[in-house]
Amino acid sequence: MKLQQIYTKCLAHAAYYLESDGEVALFDPLRDPKPYMEMAKNNQANIKYIFETHFHADFVSGHLDIAQATGAKIVYGPTAKPSFDAIIAKDEEVFKLGKCLIKAIHTPGHTLESTVYLITDERGKETSLITGDTLFIGDVGRPDLAQHLIADLTEERLAGMLFHSLRDKIMPLDDHIVIYPNHGAGSACGKKMSDKKTDTLGNQKFSNYALNPELTKVEFKKLVLSGLTPPPQYFPSNVLLNINGYTNHEEVLAKSLNSLDLEKFVETYQSSNHIILDTRNAEDFAKGHIPNSINIGLDGNFAQWVGELIRDIEQPILLVCDKGTQEEAITRLARIGYDGVIGYLEKGFDSWIEKSRLIGHVSRMDADEFSILIENKSTTIVDVRKASEFQSQHILWSQNIPLNSIEKSISSIPRDRPFVLICVGGYRSMIAASILKKNGIHNFVDIRGGFDAIKETPISLSNYQTPTTQL
Repeated sequence: MKLQQIYTKCLAHAAYYLESDGEVALFDPLRDPKPYMEMAKNNQANIKYIFETHFHADFVSGHLDIAQATGAKIVYGPTAKPSFDAIIAKDEEVFKLGKCLIKAIHTPGHTLESTVYLITDERGKETSLITGDTLFIGDVGRPDLAQHLIADLTEERLAGMLFHSLRDKIMPLDDHIVIYPNHGAGSACGKKMSDKKTDTLGNQKFSNYALNPELTKVEFKKLVLSGLTPPPQYFPSNVLLNINGYTNHEEVLAKSLNSLDLEKFVETYQSSNHIILDTRNAEDFAKGHIPNSINIGLDGNFAQWVGELIRDIEQPILLVCDKGTQEEAITRLARIGYDGVIGYLEKGFDSWIEKSRLIGHVSRMDADEFSILIENKSTTIVDVRKASEFQSQHILWSQNIPLNSIEKSISSIPRDRPFVLICVGGYRSMIAASILKKNGIHNFVDIRGGFDAIKETPISLSNYQTPTTQL
């Protein structure tokens, strides 16, 4: 038996490839099917099943394209009602894969149809549990997403279901079983996920706050529901795509991999409501970019920030990419349902420079310069990290405007004086910089390397604070 985790950092997502005796089962695959199909082909194996733990909100699954290409059967847990052919498993129904067994265990709570899959190896030993978004390493799935589609399915009801699913279905399993979750740290599907990608159930019973056997149902619900931030705005759209279906990935690539010369690029942008999305890194964008373009670099959590900041999932998009990265950008956008790419600028930003077009810039400052500047405690600082990051440690007099709310908080941005933008490492602050410039705000400097770089400089420790102590 071979069980392999396929981790995609951009979405903090884990899919799984299970193979036994020439047969393959996939669990929660991403929309682009090639990597999974090539893996099976290289192993001279056939994909028999595609198991889905639930209707995902943070990405579009590849179940339909893979099933169409291979004839594999799609499997969901009880209560699922997809708009396409699928096996709706009964609770504790067992599926045979080669010499292995896969048991579907219904665990409602994150969603109504949430189901985990218990794997028994060739020797008859229960070894692994594919947990989807029901159980993470260090956390559990948030129970507040389904109500965005079904109003009376409240987070309170789902949290109660999750309490029983964990205690009645998962915690009685043997401690040696290895947990394989759908997400890791950085995903918006939980709040306290560990950087660890897997762990034993025994360790999780000891360390995961939600598996504390002493918790009452009331206490559990309070813990699980506290501290939840609003989910990214694109989540409901992705759920519906996973339920109702979507355009074949190859068709999306064929439509979007459209090289546009500069004249056609400008004409297309000026003739309609397109967004220019620049996917280069922060430093290159700062040195020069097309005015009014938005920078979300492929070198960070690209898909998540597109989903947070580009409000319309059907938004027409024009890309500016480093050479050879346009297909990657289109694929990552398609993973979250953004299929509206019209094309990309031929030869990238070099085309713009060659024609001596007007160029935008973002002023940046090194952390050493900034450390001298802030000693007088009069510099205006806008920190675009999440509220929880800001609360854990920040520069004393800085203002927190999280990146996901920066556009609707434009009126809070100082226009009458210079200010400094900061995040952890410079990725998010450059996204913020591009949004501010698109809105006509230019009176700021971005900190290269962000908060991490600043902490390495000899700034007086009295300039930092946490909620309880001076650092």
